[in-house]
Order: sequence, then structure tokens, then C-alpha cells
Amino acid sequence: MSPVKTAPAALTAGDSALRTQYLAEVLELLYPAPCDTTGGPGEPITEYLVVPDARRPRLLVPNTSRRVAAAAVRRYAEPQSRSARLKRDAVVAALRTGASGVLLRDRIKVTGPAGESIDGHLRQALGRELSVSIHIGPARANRKPVLQLISPEGETFGFGKLGTGPLTQRLVKAETSALTALGTVGLTKLSVPTVLHAGQWRGLQVLIQSALPVWLPRAPLTQRRLIAAMLDIAGCCGYHSGTLVGSAYWAELRGRLAALGDRPEGVALTSAAELLATHAGQHTLRYGAWHGDWAPWNMANLADALLVWDWERFATGVPVGFDAVHHELQKRIQSTGDAAAAVEATVRKAGELLAPFGVADDVRELTALLYLIDLAARYLADRQAEAGARLGVLGTWLLPVLIRRVEEL
Repeated sequence: MSPVKTAPAALTAGDSALRTQYLAEVLELLYPAPCDTTGGPGEPITEYLVVPDARRPRLLVPNTSRRVAAAAVRRYAEPQSRSARLKRDAVVAALRTGASGVLLRDRIKVTGPAGESIDGHLRQALGRELSVSIHIGPARANRKPVLQLISPEGETFGFGKLGTGPLTQRLVKAETSALTALGTVGLTKLSVPTVLHAGQWRGLQVLIQSALPVWLPRAPLTQRRLIAAMLDIAGCCGYHSGTLVGSAYWAELRGRLAALGDRPEGVALTSAAELLATHAGQHTLRYGAWHGDWAPWNMANLADALLVWDWERFATGVPVGFDAVHHELQKRIQSTGDAAAAVEATVRKAGELLAPFGVADDVRELTALLYLIDLAARYLADRQAEAGARLGVLGTWLLPVLIRRVEEL
């Protein structure tokens, strides 16, 4: 999901065009020839309703039964506003009553040999009957087909990700490894999915994970519960301490920066990183694990559980507190839309954010700035700007604030 709720009209129109193009690409991947996604002659494989329509595709809903179709819409994502929730509920009601033809006029009929389709592959791999719903996300370098797996009874029992290129294949493999590892460390403060199936299909990297019950009623999330969960992850693989320059983390980060080459943003970022390392000197940092993308849209708080998903950026041996800084930044961007101001406010709040994690007072701002360098290196390595991501151009929001704050240390 995008960290920005809304965008100017021109960007929204562009995003719609990109979604339409991406829809065609996804269908070709999931239903390769001899399958036909134009409703041509052949055995019917499935039929999809396009939500909201073919010009602005966001979700493909399997028209298997009213129950399955309603579950696909009801459980694919949590609306971020009251108006979005009302629209979602209206579509669900129409699907349940059979009146969906009024709201959802665009359909995609898939024909051909079922064994050549993603549906057939997953039925065989999981050993059960299922229908597939497909999420069509916004433009991002790490965008990938996301599938919701639904039983004939309307139970959402799994979610799938397909790695289609070098970056997304690496991310899907990384999430598979992360979920496998997290299943063995005895987490007590949060719930994570389990791996139901992992492997390859037609050159794509496949991960099917259990469905967390994100559709259950939400409860207010306290800062205490959030911090406890983040600490649970930070210490799940143990801690160690040491200077920045002498750490494996710094060696890995410098390698990532070097791989950016002579791109202007990469050069500026590398210069800021080296200056920050000089300031770090002999200060001691504590290292642990982090989720890597702990944001409001990647978790759900229930009365008795905190559910957290999207573990493809999980890593160990990073400065403790990165998750807290990331969450604060993404929350601010989501609520205000002013990314540059969000960066500034997040750095100013570093002391308050990192105190519960045992980060020494004299390295709290340094830790926050180091996180920003890590995030910027990720954006540049993934080529988010070239992919059309809304926050892909770092020079418009992250880099100016980061460079100034490092120079002011």
C-alpha cells in the first residue's frame, strides 16, 4: 500500500494508467498461453469482476459464488477512511445480494487448460479447492502480484506473493526466510503469518502465507503495546554492541552505497553517511533485528493480539530503534502528506522515540539519521523514482533534510 492517502489529480490519472497496464502484465503472468484472458474459446478457468472498473483496476474479484466474491472484497484490505469503508461495504452488500451487476460492470473471463494457470498450480501445491483474488497495487519498484486465497465457504485462509523480477524475487525469498525464522524464536508480543507454501512456478518465486485475521474488530493501539512488540522483534535473535565503523552493519551499508555508483543522489547520500560515521566516532550502538517496514498499514491491533505482516525487509544486526523511527516517519507522511516536514519532525522526536529502546541519549539523533540513510539507500537501490513511486525522488523530501541535519551535528 502507498504511504500517501491521496495525490493530486494528475498523479491519480497517471496511477490509473499504470494500474491498467500492470493489470495486463499480471494476467499474462498468472494465465500464460495457452490460457486466454479475453474470454476466447476453451474450458472456463475463472471469471473476475474488476473493482472498481477496468479503467481504475484495484482488485480482481473471483465470480465463483456470492460468498467468495463478498469475502474477496471484505477481506483484501482495511479502508483508511470512513468514505472508503462505506464504498467497500456497499460493494460487499451488492455482491452478497447478487446486485453486483449494477456496480461492477467490467469482467475478465479466463479460459484454457486449468493446469497451466496459477489457480491450478496452487490447488495442487496446497491440496485444496480455492479461488484467487488479485490485488492491483500502485506503481512501485517492489510491486508484485498479491493474491488472496479463498475457500469455497468464503474463508480467506492465505495470501500469496509472486516475485517476478530480480528485486521482487529477492524480496519474496527474503520474506520466506524471515517468516520461517520468526516461527522458531518464540515471539510473545505480536503475531506473524506462517509459511504454507514456497517455491517456484514458471520462473516466478512463490510465497503463500497464512492469513492473519485482519478483518476482526480493531482495538486502539497503545504506545506501550507497540514498543513491546518492537522490542520483541529487536531481541528475537539476540543483541550485541559496538561502534558504528567497526560493525558488520556499517560494512554492509557502505557496500550498498558503493553499488549506487556515481548517481548524484547516491554521491550526496554517501557523503552524508561518511560524515555521520565520523560524528559517530567511538560512540557505542546496540544492534538487533528489525521488521524493516513497520508502518500503520502493515499491522492491525486487535483486543488480544497485534498482527504484523510484510516481512520482506526483515534484517538482523541493525541499530536498535530503527523500527520506531520508521513507524513514526510513515505515520506522519500518511497523516499529512508533507514528506519533508515528516522527516524533520521525526528527527526532532528521536530522543522520545528511542528512549524506550535503551538507546543512549548521545546517539539517539545519530541513530535516526542513520536510519534515514538506510532508507534512502533502499529507495535508490530499488530505483523507486524510475518505477514512478510517489516518494521515489529523494531530492524533493528526504535528502535535503538528512544532509542538513548531518551537517549540523
